[in-house]
Amino acid sequence: MNSALDAAGELAIRSLILRAPLASSLADVFKAAGFRLALVGGPVRDAILGRLGNDLDFTTDAPPETSKKILSRWAENVWDTGIAFGTVAGRRGDTTVEVTTYRSDEYTTDSRKPGVTYGESLEVDLSRRDFTVNAMALELTKGAPEFIDPFNGLHDLSQKLLRTPGGAETSFSDDPLRMMRAARFASQLDFTVADDVLHAMKEMAGRLSIISHERIRDEFTKILMSHNPRIGITMLVDTGLADFVVSEIPKLRLEIDEHHHHKDVYEHSLTVLEQAIVQEGRLGGPNLVLRLAALLHDIGKPKTRAHIPGGGVSFHHHEVVGARLSRERLKTLRFDGDTIDEVSTLIALHLRFHGYGDGEWTDSAVRRYVRDAGALLIHLHILTRADCTTRNRRRADALAATYQSLEDRIELLMEEEELSKIRPDLDGGQVMEILNLRPSAAVGQALDFLLELRLENGPLGEVRAKEELLKWWSTK
Repeated sequence: MNSALDAAGELAIRSLILRAPLASSLADVFKAAGFRLALVGGPVRDAILGRLGNDLDFTTDAPPETSKKILSRWAENVWDTGIAFGTVAGRRGDTTVEVTTYRSDEYTTDSRKPGVTYGESLEVDLSRRDFTVNAMALELTKGAPEFIDPFNGLHDLSQKLLRTPGGAETSFSDDPLRMMRAARFASQLDFTVADDVLHAMKEMAGRLSIISHERIRDEFTKILMSHNPRIGITMLVDTGLADFVVSEIPKLRLEIDEHHHHKDVYEHSLTVLEQAIVQEGRLGGPNLVLRLAALLHDIGKPKTRAHIPGGGVSFHHHEVVGARLSRERLKTLRFDGDTIDEVSTLIALHLRFHGYGDGEWTDSAVRRYVRDAGALLIHLHILTRADCTTRNRRRADALAATYQSLEDRIELLMEEEELSKIRPDLDGGQVMEILNLRPSAAVGQALDFLLELRLENGPLGEVRAKEELLKWWSTK
């Protein structure tokens, strides 16, 4: 090994000993059984970067069932949900490990699942890894730990460059999801993607169609939740991969938004996403629902674009269309129901603030705003503020001040009326007693009337609420 490899290996080994001391004991168990074990992939990369976590990936020449037996001697818990793909996992203390038999995955032309072929050497296993920076290993069962880097991953790591160990076309044929992974690592690590890799991504984007929606969702989520999602999203769009992930996003490049001085709606959407991320501290940290809503909030514009006589364009009701489209897209990507509901709700509400003019909000309008936002009120605050991307400083400041006045009004009414717990002044039992009703649709209608009365006028008290209910009922 040259001096650079020696230094990198020593750094990785020190990091492994410091942050994952149990790794050596796991290696001892495999060595005692006559098998090799190496730390591999992302954990080696992260060990060199000095940020190794407690989730470790290993590779071995032991067959999967044998690995399971060996791992059972070391781990407190073992699970084999990935054993069909050569992977068994276990946990001991705070350390979680995955051990995978040397392998190479290969997709057939129309398969959504890879065919697994087990290999015979660590070097061949590394040659079928996604990128050179993930094709480094620490061999732990040959005496002293040995750093192995057959494809110059260390050099690429120092250059912050993503290359494939072999030809990019071969790598992406083995697993087309690696094309999305390139965008993800670029976002997460601020890496540049090699030209031949980008070319292969453009040429082979259609291969992504054979990957399961769940795997695509997971990679897309990782891109979106990275510290710089613009990089990855732009790469997906530029290579054509976005057409197979969120096809609504590249379509925004063709749309012009009349509210933003003819600014590209695609660029506007990325800026809104970035401005929402800046405010995520209000939600305690990175928030998937907020980021999805920010990215997708204007996807209804292509379908609602209309030319205005005399020049200009309009996008009437694009928030309604966008909410529907986002629901369809997230459902296709197999997001959970709560996430789908919350994102579509935020998109449907993101223009509500602008519908109330220059801030002359009635108490009734404030109550309805809070009621409709529900638990997503802070999300909506952030999204609405982030949606201002005008370069006109005076206009931006005026919008921010107007929205701040709304937030102040909400806070005041929250204290006076407990807006987050708005309920009719009478409950269902009281309604049935007053109107001499049995459980029926009429009870629901009466409660809806009382809720509207409460939203319009604030707390009424039971006496007045009863009077108003009886007046309403007399007209039925």
